[in-house]
Amino acid sequence: MFHVKHALASSDMTALHLFDLDGTLMYGTAAPVEISRQLGLESEIAELEQEFSASRIGPPEFAVRLREMWSGLTEEHVRAAFDGAPWLTGIREVWQEIRDRGEYCAVISLSPSFFVERLLGWGAHAAHGSVFPSVPFSQPVDVSGILTPEGKAEVAARLCTRFGVDLRDCVAYGDSMTDAVLFEKVPVSVAVNARPHLAATATHVYEGRDLREAFALARTSRTGR
Repeated sequence: MFHVKHALASSDMTALHLFDLDGTLMYGTAAPVEISRQLGLESEIAELEQEFSASRIGPPEFAVRLREMWSGLTEEHVRAAFDGAPWLTGIREVWQEIRDRGEYCAVISLSPSFFVERLLGWGAHAAHGSVFPSVPFSQPVDVSGILTPEGKAEVAARLCTRFGVDLRDCVAYGDSMTDAVLFEKVPVSVAVNARPHLAATATHVYEGRDLREAFALARTSRTGR
């Protein structure tokens, strides 16, 4: 069972904007990297990320090894990682504009839900991440709760049902091949500071550090202006 946590939302929504977190909302880095930095584990997370990027391990094994590496993790570490991360400018403003337009915004990420769900406080209607044990850890990772690229698309479909929209009414924002499956299923996609192979499949490509500019590209596709 994957973990979706919802904020309050109004009815009559007409579109759903789906945001990846690592490398998309966060510039040039990922939640596991920022959390590991708080623990002084920069070299260890770099090695683990390299294995994942090279497809030598998948999301479940990555999560299990993160749990082992983060044995000393506290809520203070998580808070410091979130507060100190290099977020794109304008996230709150974009999500407020989406709400003002009568639409939905959600975050779907392979990163731990205890980090992803903090974005509800910035205005996301829903936040979805891989299910880790509560911090501080006392339980092992249940790999059935670890999100995969295919799982991101499944979560998007469930969110569509909940919010009364269709995948044809969705816009996806991402940066890597973990977003490729979802990009294939929606009519409008924005590659944000993305790797070339994902950028080649996107409706729009954005390089920069202001989410308002990326959102403007998507808005042009949806409204023609």
